[in-house]
Amino acid sequence: MTGESVTRRSFLLGSAGLATTILSGCVTPVRQRVAVEPEPVDTSIYAEMYGPKPDEVYPLPAIPYHKIDPRFYRQMVPNPTGERPGVIVVDTATHFLYLTYEGGQAMRYGVGLGRAGFEWAGRGVIQYKREWPRWTPPDEMIARQPELEPYSWRNGGMEPGLKNPLGARALYIFRDGQDTLYRIHGSPEWWTIGKSVSSGCVRMVNQDVVDLYNRVQPGTPILVLGSAVESAGIY
Repeated sequence: MTGESVTRRSFLLGSAGLATTILSGCVTPVRQRVAVEPEPVDTSIYAEMYGPKPDEVYPLPAIPYHKIDPRFYRQMVPNPTGERPGVIVVDTATHFLYLTYEGGQAMRYGVGLGRAGFEWAGRGVIQYKREWPRWTPPDEMIARQPELEPYSWRNGGMEPGLKNPLGARALYIFRDGQDTLYRIHGSPEWWTIGKSVSSGCVRMVNQDVVDLYNRVQPGTPILVLGSAVESAGIY
C-alpha cells in the first residue's frame, strides 16, 4: 500500500484529525449545485469504516453498508459548494452533507432528511455538540403523538441509547444566537440514508455522525441549502 493510500485510508476512517481551522472574512456564495463525480474509493475500507464500534458507551453494531447506495458512503470528493474550508454544507436536494477542506476538497456524507430537515435553510453555526444526547420531542410532535409525552422536556426526555432517535451524536444549529431546533444527528435507521422520511432533521448513520463529530468544533459555520434559500437571499 502506498503512502498516499495509507493517508487517504486514515483520513476516511477518521484518524486524520479535525477539520481545517475556520477562516475569517467573506464567504463566497453558493450559486448553484454542481454535480461532481467522486474519485474511486478503495472498497476494502468500507467494512472497517462501517464496522462495529465496541468502545462506545453504547457499543454500535456494524452497518450493512452493502445495502446502502455506494454514493452515500463517506468519501473525499472535489468541493462543489464554493465555500471556504471548515464549513458544513447540507444539500437537501441531493441528500449530501459536505465538510469543506483545503485544496478544493470536501468530505461528503450521505444523509436522510425528515420533515423538519426541509423546514429550515440558510446560514448558522454549530453552537454545541453532544455525545449520546437525550431526546426531547417538541410539543408539536407530542400533540400529534401523545404516546411520546413520557419523553417530553417536562419528563426529562428519552435516555441515551441505541434506540434513541438522536443516535450516538448530535450537533445543534443556532442562528443569530437562537436555537433553530434543527439538528444533525445519528440514527440507527441506516436504511433511511439518501431518503426523505416522516420525522427528524438531518440524520446520518451512527458511524458517520461520530466521524463528523470528531472533525468539527462548536462555532463551525453551516449552510443548509433548501427551497427557502433563494427567497432568503442566500445565493
